[in-house]
Amino acid sequence: MTSNDPAWLVEGLKYLGVREIPGVNHHPLILRMWKAIKRGGIQDDETPWCAAFVGFCLENVGIRSSRFESAKSYLSWGVPLDKPVRGCVAVFTRDGGGHVGFVTGLDHAGRPLVLSGNHGNEVNIRMFPLDRLSGYRYPQGVPLPDAPGLATGTAPATVGEA
Repeated sequence: MTSNDPAWLVEGLKYLGVREIPGVNHHPLILRMWKAIKRGGIQDDETPWCAAFVGFCLENVGIRSSRFESAKSYLSWGVPLDKPVRGCVAVFTRDGGGHVGFVTGLDHAGRPLVLSGNHGNEVNIRMFPLDRLSGYRYPQGVPLPDAPGLATGTAPATVGEA
């Protein structure tokens, strides 16, 4: 974390390690994520919740999210970016749908490191391949950072591959 991190990224990093509760119980924080994006009718932590995580973090700092449960809903949210900046929203394709999270950096090959919910049933940071990238987005009306580029380097030990 840097002192210039966007508020929604700082918010999201607080929840690293939050994971679904196996069985009939559901993580109360994940249920709060659904309510934050106005999808309180979803009462479980098994429904794919990556978009709920992103929306929860944005809404908690006063930025309106897509307020939809689809990761791909973020492709029409905010403004598009040609290149990632720290904290921007990254949308990816996957079999059966999509995935969404916040860019935290790039690995040595220039692939995005992404903070997201519901990857491996938890909040974590993982590398995502560029061939799955659908787009980068940034909140409309929020100034881009002064130094918009991302440093590349080796991923921290806690980062895995998507």
